[in-house]
This record gives sequence, structure tokens and C-alpha cells, in this order.
Amino acid sequence: MIETERLILRQFTESDADDLLEYLGEPAVNCFVCMKLGSREEAAEEIARRRDDELWFAIVLKESGKVIGEIFAHPENFAPEDDTADTYSPCWMLNLKYSGKGYAYEAAHALFEHLFSEKGARRLYAYTEDYNLSSQHLCEKLGMRREGLFLDFVSFVKDADGEPIYENTMQYAILKKEWEAQKKKRGE
Repeated sequence: MIETERLILRQFTESDADDLLEYLGEPAVNCFVCMKLGSREEAAEEIARRRDDELWFAIVLKESGKVIGEIFAHPENFAPEDDTADTYSPCWMLNLKYSGKGYAYEAAHALFEHLFSEKGARRLYAYTEDYNLSSQHLCEKLGMRREGLFLDFVSFVKDADGEPIYENTMQYAILKKEWEAQKKKRGE
């Protein structure tokens, strides 16, 4: 569990199914379409799956206990002979009713600190589609730098004729030494 000023990042529980369904009933961006849920039963199944991952957190409002989104990180191991990951790909999703209030930044900042200080991360990187301006802004606010733009990189949805719609995807990243330098500059 990770605690911030207004949030608790914790493992999902069975009682979170309705909140999960609320924001995954109609995902806000195409990259989460594969996670779309159609029923409370599907939400309960997803919660069981998420609980198996120690780096998959429900974003919970301290004040009310409501789950307003999720944040997770996928470890990357690029050296087959080494089973220790030092690179992680964080991802976040927020219920649109709670966007624009700084919750995503608060949760992501806490996760980044956890990954760098507790998990030994050396590098974090995130993908976002070129139309997802709020996610790009969040990456930049977190001190990530844009490393590249991948044209027609991936398809999450199809058009009316069943053809894939390819999306342009940006990659952002930050190194631990960059994170530490920013913390020092902010006086943390």
C-alpha cells in the first residue's frame, strides 16, 4: 500500500467491482478498449486477475474509499541471464469524473517514487497516443522527456469495414538519476 495526501494506492478488493465497472464500462482511450467490461461479473473476474500483480494498484480516495482509477507498472527484463528488472513501464487510467483534479499526478508521482526507491528501477518509460494530450501533459509534469514518436505504431480498434486503425504513439521516459535531480531541485 502506498499513501499520499489524498489517495491510497492498494491492491484491488472484491468490493471494488462497481467502481471498476464504472470507468472500464467505456474506456476513455483506445489503448484500454481491450480492458472494456460489460458486467459486474466481468469486473469481479478482472479484480481477481489484478490482485495477482503486486504492482497493480487501485487508486482510492482517502476521504470516501471510492476507487477512481488504477495504476500499474510492467517490469521489463532485457537481459535473459538476469532475472532482476530495472526498467518498468507504468500505466494509469482514471475515471473521467475525477480527471483534472491532480489525482493522476499524485498517484503516478507516488508510484514512480516507489519504483525508484523500493523496486530498484533505473528507468521508467510510458507510451501515450498522440491525441491523448492529458497523458502527455502528465508525463511531462512528472519530468519525463519525450523520446520518440512511432507513426502507425499499433492498432487497438477497427473501422466500420473491419480494417485496423493504426495510432501514432509517443514514448516518454525518465531515468532514476533524472528523478533524483528533480527531487533535489524541489527540495524533497
